[in-house]
Amino acid sequence: MVYVYSEENVMPPLELDEVDQQILESLHENSRISYTDLAKRIGLSRIAVQQRIASLIEAEVIERFTVVINPAKVGIQVSAFFNVDIEPQFLDEVAEKLSKEPPVTSLYHMSGPSTLHMHGVFKNMHEMENFLLKTLYAMPGIVRVDSQLLLRRYKSRMGLKL
Repeated sequence: MVYVYSEENVMPPLELDEVDQQILESLHENSRISYTDLAKRIGLSRIAVQQRIASLIEAEVIERFTVVINPAKVGIQVSAFFNVDIEPQFLDEVAEKLSKEPPVTSLYHMSGPSTLHMHGVFKNMHEMENFLLKTLYAMPGIVRVDSQLLLRRYKSRMGLKL
């Protein structure tokens, strides 16, 4: 999904009341909580909670429900961040291609010295090297790639927390 932050595309923010905020906080902690348990926690009926969640989904406040996988437990040994400088006329094309690459977990158009900031995960250094040589370096418009390997994760938040 592409997020565009510009004044011309700004929609008025959805007004979230305290109950909606409690629902979102609870779902952020455990998105598998049942409607019944969530209703008990918040003090509403199961139907009311279900309707509020459906409204939050329809309003695109909740984009999706997902699972967070521990990379080390599934054989992912390399996590790397990349700063990718791109010729301006190739920016959208490169971003579109990279967004479809399985190792790429996040991709941002940034201000500052680099054009794109990207995170990728790989089974090992050989897989990362292949990605660099066969995918990244092969794309037209890429001027420079700077990479940094993640040594230790202290905190990683998935999704926005209110």
